Amino acid sequence: MRIVLLTREGCSACATARTELARICGELGVGFDELDVDAQAAAGDPALRGEFGDRLPVVLLDGAEHSYWTVDEARLRADLAR
Repeated sequence: MRIVLLTREGCSACATARTELARICGELGVGFDELDVDAQAAAGDPALRGEFGDRLPVVLLDGAEHSYWTVDEARLRADLAR
């Protein structure tokens, strides 16, 4: 399973989600990637910002939206245990 955290620079909710996700993933021994939607848009790929930019942070699990604004820890742990 691939976990991606969508963020943007200066977003305090994103920083909180990053910390929570790092803790959860560390406990479970899984990694995650982080993408800044504004940086992706500046690099020529505005799709993520267009889709998710108004509800950051967003956790994607295998490319599908899993949670937004906060990390749904119980649901994430359950989905990763499958």
